Amino acid sequence: MAEERTIATEMGGNFIHDIIDEELKPGGRCEGKQIHTRFPPEPNGYLHIGHAKAICIDFGTAVKYGGICNLRMDDTNPTKEDEEYVDAIQEDIHWLGYDWDDRFYFASDYFETMYDIAVSLIKRGLAYVCELSPDEMRANRGDLTHPAVSPYRDRPVEESLDLFARMRAGEFADGAMTLRAKIDLASGNFNMRDPVIYRINHAPHHRQGDRWCIYPMYDFAHPLEDAIEGITHSLCSLEFEDHRPLYNWVVENADLPGQPRQIEFARLNINYTVMSKRKLRQLVEEGFVSGWDDPRMPTLRGLRRRGYTPASIRNFIERVGVAKVPSTVEVALLEHCLREDLNENATRAMAVLHPVKLTITNYPEGESETFAMENHPSYPERGTHPVTFSRSLWVEQDDFMEEPVKGYFRLFPGNEVRLKSAYVVRCTGCVKDEQGNVVEILATYDPETRGGNTPDGRKVRGTIHWVDAQTAKDAEVRLYSSLFNDAEPEGGDKSFLDCLNEASLETLTNCKVEASILPAEAPASFQFLRLGYFCIDSVNSTAEHPVFNRSVSLKDSFNKK
Repeated sequence: MAEERTIATEMGGNFIHDIIDEELKPGGRCEGKQIHTRFPPEPNGYLHIGHAKAICIDFGTAVKYGGICNLRMDDTNPTKEDEEYVDAIQEDIHWLGYDWDDRFYFASDYFETMYDIAVSLIKRGLAYVCELSPDEMRANRGDLTHPAVSPYRDRPVEESLDLFARMRAGEFADGAMTLRAKIDLASGNFNMRDPVIYRINHAPHHRQGDRWCIYPMYDFAHPLEDAIEGITHSLCSLEFEDHRPLYNWVVENADLPGQPRQIEFARLNINYTVMSKRKLRQLVEEGFVSGWDDPRMPTLRGLRRRGYTPASIRNFIERVGVAKVPSTVEVALLEHCLREDLNENATRAMAVLHPVKLTITNYPEGESETFAMENHPSYPERGTHPVTFSRSLWVEQDDFMEEPVKGYFRLFPGNEVRLKSAYVVRCTGCVKDEQGNVVEILATYDPETRGGNTPDGRKVRGTIHWVDAQTAKDAEVRLYSSLFNDAEPEGGDKSFLDCLNEASLETLTNCKVEASILPAEAPASFQFLRLGYFCIDSVNSTAEHPVFNRSVSLKDSFNKK
């Protein structure tokens, strides 16, 4: 893990860095300061690839400027938070290649300070206790031509102080009262219409237990956390742009030394993908996927189990870039980035997913030989692994056609093909069962073509892969495709569940794999020749029952575009 973290580097230039460059100049807001960012996830679920963009921006910006980045759990909503998510978030960030050193914080670390600041706001006439119910508050919110209304806005300071203290003491039921900032009921920005900054919630906190029954709202807590920690730049997604005036109001009135600046960027959207944490949770809880780490999920855990590498995800985020304008990225780009990385690093091997027996009738019975197969054809220094060859082999069913169509150059009666790295064989026929299904292909081999060479110079147009039937290991192979069959599963009036792709997982059993690459452990990845890139499944694979997940196919539709 430590070695992987050293790979993470700075983000490339973008509009955020242009702003920081200006602020670092003489006379600028950050002149002489160390750039200090933070990544503030809520510990109420697993990180997905959208979070990966924020991680790369937050940590990558700190790296670029020789600064530091905090990890902070924004644990202000006790009803959805759990230590399970806290641990998983740390593991995922480390896997992605970043580290926060000793700067690991929780919003709940500052609850007492936040309470004191709220009391200070009340004393200065900048906050008041309101007894409107949530429904009444919505009804009195006003519109663009009418201001919001609160009958408690002019409540005496001493009365609000007393009620707020009693709220903390647990005297009132959930929803009975809130603390609201006194800003501007007529503001054109509805976030500034005396927003709620504290609410009552008699739920135990995963770290604080039953110590608190009032909790700060995110829009109040987050700027305070940034100011307390000395954050210089609070980088967040575009949906918080309308909340920036409130962020600034809290910072300006908190009487804290830190003066962070919020900058927003467009969140990551990928076609054929759902990013809503609520919807991802629904997929898990209603059994549409096997869990948060299902390889079809866009969670970092799911992507990791499918065979995605940290480098491929960071490269994807870098290519997507950082912009202000929302856009949707093709999932083909993500696959392209993985294919690029695995093409450089995955071990080459052979496997047969839909096996049929190929018998070399003129090869001596009971004998076998070994070929040395390169682990990577472009890097001889990575060595070779042994591949055995005998009279009985396994080949793919679709590599034989008794009556070939035009342009088919694989096995059919009378045709020669090259067995990868072994020999040239000529198909002589096949054996069928009572139903007419081909159960065995027959061929003869040319002993002079060892290694696939043809000394006489004759052309052999087809090359197929194979595995030795005497030594091959049985394996389960899972072929994954998009979880959704609609490019915009979250768009329009349709339910995203109606867009589920029922064929997103195909499980193949009785597949045949080279014996020499087993046993293997996750995250080992292989390029199965002619088939795609596959990895060992980190959950279900065992030495006795190896399970491979297809990470990505060989075909690169994005590169063609």
